[in-house]
Amino acid sequence: MAFGRLERTSGPQPMSDINMTPLVDVMLVLVVIFILTAPLLASSIRLDLPRAAGATPGAAPEFVTLVVDRTGQAYLDDQPVSQAALVERLQRIGAARPDTEVQLRADAAVPYGRVVEVMGAAHSAGLQRIGFVAEQPGVAP
Repeated sequence: MAFGRLERTSGPQPMSDINMTPLVDVMLVLVVIFILTAPLLASSIRLDLPRAAGATPGAAPEFVTLVVDRTGQAYLDDQPVSQAALVERLQRIGAARPDTEVQLRADAAVPYGRVVEVMGAAHSAGLQRIGFVAEQPGVAP
């Protein structure tokens, strides 16, 4: 009885490379999530902005956000301020950087007189560039 030589075949070799596909998939999903949520974090004050045909998004190099909500409360860079504190802070900003743009966001229900008061405070502080933020007609808020 002749027996052949018993040969042992080597098993599969361990893989020394890292599988990058799951990592890339997770990172792309995270990037998409951040892209979608970043605009929602821009302002935490809920407003019903008026609609205007000429309302297009624009960017200014230096700006402050001045918000007047439905009750007439003023917010400077999302911080509530009284009328006296608003005038004082706008004067400090105007003295430091007179070319700063004021982006005024006022709720559609705010009386015109209150908007004029806030604009007058910015103008008297030396801030000449005032931009009105509005939504385009037909765009859902």
